[in-house]
Amino acid sequence: MQTNVPPIQFTDQGPVVPAESAILAGVQADIDAAFGGGVNPQLSSPQGQLAQSLTAIIGDKNADILEVANQIDPDVASGRWQDAIGRIYFLNRIAASGTVVTATCIGLVGAVIPAGSVAQDVNGYLYASTVAATIPASGSVDVPFQCQTMGPVACPIGALATIYTAAQGWDRVTNTTAGTPGQLVESRAAFEARRRLSVAINSVNSVQAVYGAVLNVPNVLDAFVIDNPTSAVVNYGATNYPLAGHSLFVSAIGGDPAAIAAAIWSRKAPGCDYNGNTSYTLHDTSYTPPQPQYTVSWETPAPVQCFLTVTIQANDQLPDDITSLIQAAIVSAFNGEDGGVGGGIRARIGSTTYAGRYYAGVAATDANVNIFSIALGTDPLDVSQTSLAFGIDEYPTLDPTNVAVIQVSTS
Repeated sequence: MQTNVPPIQFTDQGPVVPAESAILAGVQADIDAAFGGGVNPQLSSPQGQLAQSLTAIIGDKNADILEVANQIDPDVASGRWQDAIGRIYFLNRIAASGTVVTATCIGLVGAVIPAGSVAQDVNGYLYASTVAATIPASGSVDVPFQCQTMGPVACPIGALATIYTAAQGWDRVTNTTAGTPGQLVESRAAFEARRRLSVAINSVNSVQAVYGAVLNVPNVLDAFVIDNPTSAVVNYGATNYPLAGHSLFVSAIGGDPAAIAAAIWSRKAPGCDYNGNTSYTLHDTSYTPPQPQYTVSWETPAPVQCFLTVTIQANDQLPDDITSLIQAAIVSAFNGEDGGVGGGIRARIGSTTYAGRYYAGVAATDANVNIFSIALGTDPLDVSQTSLAFGIDEYPTLDPTNVAVIQVSTS
C-alpha cells in the first residue's frame, strides 16, 4: 500500500527524519484517500484528531530511530551502548571508588604502619592506608588513606580521628585537609575520555600510554604524566617541580601501589629515570628465578586546601539555607559532579581552576541570587584570587566549611 507519509532518509551524513508538519500532511492525505476524498481537514474534527495522534506516534518512533543511530557514535553513546563500544577496546566501565584523604599518623619514632592499616572517621566510615609508612624523628608522618565505602563520601578536616586496627607504636591519626571525594560508577564523559586514551594504553614508550595505563588502575582518582627528554633538570608547573634529566614523572592519587608501579613499568620507555616520593619494587616475572628487580617511583601528590568566598546581594527572598545550598553547589562544581555548562570539569592535579567555573552553579541555587563576586585562595586569610593553579605534585581539596558566603546590602 502506498503512503503519503515521507520516510526517513538514510544519507552519508546519517539518518534525516521528516518534519512533523510533513508527516501530518501525509497522514491527512492517507486518511482522505482512504475515505474517497472530501474529508474535513480541520484538526478539531475526529479525523483531524486521529491524524494528529498518528503523526505523534510516527514522530516518536522516528526519534527512537535517531537515538539508536546516534548510540553507535562514541561521542554521544551512553549506558549499555557505550559499554558495548568500550568492549571493542577491551574496556569495562570503572566501578565506584572510595574517597582518598591524607592523614597525619603520630606515634613512636621508627614505628611501622603497614599498608592496609585502617582508621575510622566520625561517621563510622573505614579508611585503609594505601602505602606502608615509618614514623620519622619528627614523630608524625603523612599517609594516604582510601575509604572502603565506594562513592563521594565526604571527609572534612579532622573527621578521620580513630585508629581502627592498631599497629605497634601508632598512637593517633587525624586529617588536616579534607579528602578528595571518591567517585560513583564511571560517568559517560569519563568513560569516553578513557576510551580515547585506550589506543595509547595499547602502546608503549609514550607519555599517553603511561597516563592511560595509570588511569586504568582501579581506585586511581586522578593522575598526571609528563616527561623530560632533555639532559638538564627542568622545573615544571605551578610549584616549579624539578624534573630530572631524561626522566618520567607520574603523579597519582588513590589506587594500589603495586598496580600503579606495574602500570608505569609496563608502558614506560626503557632506561629512563623516575621522579617522585613513592617507590615500589617489581619483579620481572618473564624470567625464571633469580628475577630482575626494578624500583618504580612516582609522586603521591600533597593535598592543597582551597578556600572560596562568594559575595551575593542580601535579599529577604533568599531561602534560610542559602549558605549551605551555595556551599553544596561550589563543592559539586569543584569535584566535577555538576551538570550543564562546565559539568565534569573538576579541579585536578596540575590544573587551574577559575572563579568563572562556579558562577553557574551558585546562580542556579535560587532565582533570587545575585552574585557580586567569587574569589579563591589557598590561605583562609587571603581569598582574593580569580584562579588557582595547582602543581603536578599537588591535588586540590575543598571542604564545604571552606566556602564562605557573604551577603552585602545595597540599600
